[in-house]
Amino acid sequence: SVRIPGISNQNATRCTRPLMKLKRFLVRYYPPGITLEYERSNGDAGSRTIDLLNLDQYSDPDLITAQIARDEPLVTESRKPQIRKLVVKLIEKMRNDPHQSFYLFKILRAHVLPLTNCAFNKMGDKFITGSYDRTCRVWDTMTGEELLTLEGHKNVVYAIAFNNPYGDKIITGSFDKTCKLWDSRTGDCFHTLRGHSAEIVCLSFNPPSTVIATGSMDTTAKLWDVETGIELHSLSGHSAEIVSLS
Repeated sequence: SVRIPGISNQNATRCTRPLMKLKRFLVRYYPPGITLEYERSNGDAGSRTIDLLNLDQYSDPDLITAQIARDEPLVTESRKPQIRKLVVKLIEKMRNDPHQSFYLFKILRAHVLPLTNCAFNKMGDKFITGSYDRTCRVWDTMTGEELLTLEGHKNVVYAIAFNNPYGDKIITGSFDKTCKLWDSRTGDCFHTLRGHSAEIVCLSFNPPSTVIATGSMDTTAKLWDVETGIELHSLSGHSAEIVSLS
């Protein structure tokens, strides 16, 4: 990859995979960055983000645009005006709030396989990570200390969430077709929710934290009682996988 001044190349690496069609750009104001959503030749959707952590109110939009286009094959010559427009929007945002600054705070390495997701609690003092190593880990945001390792899934831990705003419970959804409910303070597992016939890829608590919703590659969503772990409803009717819910 090419190192770009003012641009983090953690995600902005040169793509060697052909036949990917760029669908749209998304701007991220805090921290500044641009997300590229694309479609692979087999129809699968994907995305990656170019982090602009060192962008400031004095950055040159033409220079930044040229460097992004040089480093990112999906950004063709015809797409450069769109990129420049987003860079200008980010710079203008920095001018309106010049005291905002972003920098790499910590790099935490504990999982032995790639991460799948991360999520913060409401206060922001703890966060969780899911991984292909079949675990979910709980971290102290300020110190970077690993507080808990939630073990028990038999396949990839893909979807994770706190029961915000309370933050005393965690749910993990796995490719082993189960969802587990945990105590975020002790790491105890309250329930293992079984009923899906394929991978669980999304999940959520309701606001009062009394019901859990899970979505699966089996084309159904299910609702579960937090207190008992009993399945309340199975929502069917979709003809393809359910990848998002709230």
